[in-house]
Amino acid sequence: MSTAGGSAAAFRELHHRPGAPLLLPNAWDHASAAALAAAGFPAVGTTSLGVAAAAGLPDGAGRTRAETLRLARGIGGGSFLLSVDVEGGFSDDPAEVADLAAELAEAGAVGVNLEDGRADGGLTPPRLHAAKISAVKSAVPRLFVNARTDTHWLGGGRGAETAPRLAAYRDAGADGVFVPGLTDPAAIAAAVDATALPLNVLAAPDGPSLTRLAGLGVRRVSLGSLLFRLALGAAVDTAVGLRANGVLPPAPAVPGYAEVQALASPGD
Repeated sequence: MSTAGGSAAAFRELHHRPGAPLLLPNAWDHASAAALAAAGFPAVGTTSLGVAAAAGLPDGAGRTRAETLRLARGIGGGSFLLSVDVEGGFSDDPAEVADLAAELAEAGAVGVNLEDGRADGGLTPPRLHAAKISAVKSAVPRLFVNARTDTHWLGGGRGAETAPRLAAYRDAGADGVFVPGLTDPAAIAAAVDATALPLNVLAAPDGPSLTRLAGLGVRRVSLGSLLFRLALGAAVDTAVGLRANGVLPPAPAVPGYAEVQALASPGD
């Protein structure tokens, strides 16, 4: 098996281990990805919001293809397994989405997260999203396609569409499915029962613990843009606190200069 194929197989296996689900933290640049890998996470995802905001662009609008590919080329193939958030694939042409997937795999990515939500608050027609999934799997069979449906995330009472969409995405060749916005244990259990594929949910302060999610059958838990937003909040709070009080406010553990500098070492 090739190195790329072995990495892809290892990533797939992380979704089928007994016990706790795969906890996949999401990075937005080289330093955040390297720091998470150094903390012992075997796999790291990217967050489209973090990548877009860092570039001064809106998330979910299909405008960050170049930035997403650039980041993957910078951090792919390293000491951790990389899954890339590609929004809706940055195109409604399945062939163009497949071309992007092939470039990401060449850069070292072992998975992609492909969503059906649109910037206007609507959902991609399930047949079109399924065609994107099928095209990606045809182009790069080893790539783990995490098919995301935003039936709960976008609201609007579209929860009844979840099960049919999960079935369509499974039939198209998806390796896993992602339903962000689920926090109710009964709804999570229903989503698990609706598919034979590993279910991914988004960690939420008001949601079940990892132990409870494991008991419900969840196989992957993502942090989405939370870490990026926490980092922004901590940065602003620190500056505002110093301005207001003349002293630095208490802060959580902060990496030292040398520690952050080491994250840029070759091979990280």
